[in-house]
Amino acid sequence: MKELTAAEVDRRTDALLAEAEAYFMGQGGVHNAAAAISGRLAEAGIDYAIAGAIALGEHGFKRLTVDVDVLIRREGLDRFKAEWLGRGYVDVRPGGKAVRDTTNNVKIDFLITGDFPGDGKPKPVAFPDPREAAVAGEKYRIVALHRLVEMKLASGMTAPHRLQDLADVLRLIRAADLPHDFGARLDPYVRGKFEELWLASRHPEEDY
Repeated sequence: MKELTAAEVDRRTDALLAEAEAYFMGQGGVHNAAAAISGRLAEAGIDYAIAGAIALGEHGFKRLTVDVDVLIRREGLDRFKAEWLGRGYVDVRPGGKAVRDTTNNVKIDFLITGDFPGDGKPKPVAFPDPREAAVAGEKYRIVALHRLVEMKLASGMTAPHRLQDLADVLRLIRAADLPHDFGARLDPYVRGKFEELWLASRHPEEDY
C-alpha cells in the first residue's frame, strides 16, 4: 500500500474535520439526507422512524455517522421505492433494502418491521412497528429511547461484527445518565446485557 504524502495527510484530515464539524452542527450530507427522506415519507403518509446514530444523538449521545437508518414497514418501503427510485434514489443492490440518496451521496439503510437485529435470526426482540415505536421531534420522527436501546442490545448480543451497538448503549447510558431502573422498561431478553453495561458505565473513562 502506497504511503500518503504529507500534503495528502493534511488534505484528508482537513476534509474529515470539516465533515465532522458540519455533522455536529446539524449540517452536511447526512443531515440533509435524513431531512429529505423524512419529508418524503411524511408527505406520502408512510410511517417511519429515524434510528441509528441520528436517533442516538437526539437521545443524548452524539457520534459521527455516514448513513441514515430508517425503521419502516415492508409495505412502506415498497411504496417509497415505487415512487422515488430513479428520482434522487437508487438501489444499493438490486432488490435490496438499502438505497442511496444521489443528491447527497448518502446511503439510507431501511430496518424492516418484523425483521431481527444483529444476526437476523428469530429472537424475542424484533424491529418494531414505527407507528408505536416513534416519537416526534422538531425535524424527524425518531425511534423511542427504550426501543432504540432494545434494538442495539439485541444486535450487539447476537452479531460479533455489531459490537459498536453495545458500545453505543454504554456511551448513551453515560451521556444521557440513564438510571439503573431503566432496564425494567426493556424486553427481558436484553435486560441482563443492559445491567452489565450500566454497571460498566459506573467506572470513569480513562484518558490514555
